Amino acid sequence: MSDDQQPKPPVDLGIYSRQAAEVGLDPADRIALIVSAVWVLICVLFLLVVGLGDASILGPMRYLIVALTVLVPVALIWIAALAVKSARIIREESERLQISMDAMRQIYVTQAQMAATTMGPNVERKIDEIVKGQKRAETALEHFATSRTTPAAPSPERPVVPAPQPDPRRNLPEEQPDLALGTTAEDYANPVSTADFITAMNFPETADDRAGFDALRRALADRRASRLIRASQDILTLLSQDGIYMDDLNPDRARPEFWRRFALGERGRTVATLGGIRDRSSLALTAARMRQDSIFRDAAHHFLRTFDKTLASIADGLSDQEIAAIAETRTARAFMLLGRVAGIFD
Repeated sequence: MSDDQQPKPPVDLGIYSRQAAEVGLDPADRIALIVSAVWVLICVLFLLVVGLGDASILGPMRYLIVALTVLVPVALIWIAALAVKSARIIREESERLQISMDAMRQIYVTQAQMAATTMGPNVERKIDEIVKGQKRAETALEHFATSRTTPAAPSPERPVVPAPQPDPRRNLPEEQPDLALGTTAEDYANPVSTADFITAMNFPETADDRAGFDALRRALADRRASRLIRASQDILTLLSQDGIYMDDLNPDRARPEFWRRFALGERGRTVATLGGIRDRSSLALTAARMRQDSIFRDAAHHFLRTFDKTLASIADGLSDQEIAAIAETRTARAFMLLGRVAGIFD
């Protein structure tokens, strides 16, 4: 016979392999065999001593009774032996399974420790790089958001609040006196253009939005515009703590004439179309925050007053397209949301 036809030895799986069956009778089988033999011997001795009895009483039934008397106990003995044998096999399989699970758990722990030892420095280095990148981004944001101490050059576009022209026929003193109604000369020192003001009201889209940061810096240099921008920034930050973001809202658009009527002082149902926020969850969260958080409530009322005053002061100089652009900004959406919660449009 060739070597190819010889049976190959089984693969040794160690603790995962099934134990080889023992050769010979199982202890339970031996006990059952001995008990069965003893019972049969007792029955034979009984029949030899007593006999089958009188045929006139039982007749042929006596043979059936003798067979049942001998075989039924033997059958019960072997059933009990099989039950004991099955229980022992199940117990052995359970122990083998438990040993296998312990070994697998030990292997998993060992591999995890080895992976942590091998990859730990790389992961820590990556985390450090991410943290440093976040710090650099925060520093850049603070740099762009901080207004410069030197006045910025006015934009060539039409400013929101025109700067007063000096009278050439009079010699003004070196220090210009305060204007009427509490308006100081600093309010007009750095007028911001309408386009920059609208861009600043929407805030920069990303950390790389240089145009947005430039417009925001120029708006912060204008005192009137900076009041609204800072109030809007505060309320947007507070809203974000509850997971409310203006980009997730999709308000109904109102025609510019309703914004003009609101700027002229109309309130209630006549300008209800301005409260175009329909997101129930955002409205419910904002209303609950207004009732429970006094800091949020004060910031919201301050923002609403500032938005109202700013819009009233610039609405006459804005075109319909510019008003529509303002309505699309994050600041205007925050005004719509808070206005509905505060009942301005009721």
